[in-house]
Amino acid sequence: MIIFLYGPDTYRSRQKLNEIIEHYKKVHKSGLNLKYFDDENLNFQDFKDEVRQTSMFAEKKLIILAEAFPNSEFKEKFLKGAKIFRDAEDVILFYETGQIPEKDSLFDFLIKQAKCQGFKPLEGQRLRNWIKKEFEKYQTGIENKALDKLIEFVGSNLWQMSNEIRKLVSYRAPRQRGEGGKENEVLFDHKSKYKNIEISSGDIELLVKPKIETDIFKTIDALALKDKKQALGLVHKHLEKGDSPLYLLSMINFQFRNLLIVKDLIQKYRSPYIPSKVTNLHPYIIKKSYSLAQKFTIQELKKIYQKIFQVDLDIKTGRVEPEVALDLLIAEI
Repeated sequence: MIIFLYGPDTYRSRQKLNEIIEHYKKVHKSGLNLKYFDDENLNFQDFKDEVRQTSMFAEKKLIILAEAFPNSEFKEKFLKGAKIFRDAEDVILFYETGQIPEKDSLFDFLIKQAKCQGFKPLEGQRLRNWIKKEFEKYQTGIENKALDKLIEFVGSNLWQMSNEIRKLVSYRAPRQRGEGGKENEVLFDHKSKYKNIEISSGDIELLVKPKIETDIFKTIDALALKDKKQALGLVHKHLEKGDSPLYLLSMINFQFRNLLIVKDLIQKYRSPYIPSKVTNLHPYIIKKSYSLAQKFTIQELKKIYQKIFQVDLDIKTGRVEPEVALDLLIAEI
């Protein structure tokens, strides 16, 4: 049997993976037949030998193949013996978080032959419902305005959202119960009896720091779509909150520098699987930059990068005020 978990929402996909692993461990007590291959040690012959080898405990194996799609040699050899692997008694689980090309033979095979579950980022009402349910686990509510602000600050990153929810409950629960701020007494076992506790907008503003990086990606996306009004609006939102214009410029510079690197390597490799070792960039940054880089030509990115350098120089030499320089930069891109 083959299972296929895929998609960029790694929080929920990891939860599902852990759920499968925990269930397997409960059924198969030895724990010796849980095998894990990832992009660092994924060798087809080792995998094939593992499938062929008979378990001394007469147990089904759970063989996890993490991030196998970038390995073209493994994919080719796996597909040649696909029927054998599909019909094997062992459980073979593909776990993929990276971007998968639209036309991929392994993806087509798995979608048709495996038990599949995709994990797209939650948006809109689905994201709101997920957040509410997370608070309900701690018997805590959240005001609608506070929920809107929390989503505005954090977005759909469920890893950060989960941490922020725990932090908010830890802060609010003891105070609302009048326990003198004993945050350390809040245990996250989902059995807490904090009824009638509600998170407010003030709690969000006090405890949750908005991620500038998220809005910078949105700003660059808006620029790629020639929507300068939205780009200016996003930048001014941070300026109104007191964020430094020089810091905002440094973030824009950082992101366009990454786009230029990724765009150059896309042209060389002609593949979405750009080795992080080549770029010295974190795989997450590569993944985030890949789709944005497609919206610019290499010439456009070079010109923008030069403009950013000139604006930075103008600010540091006192030729222009930082806020004005940001507006001019966006207007000229």
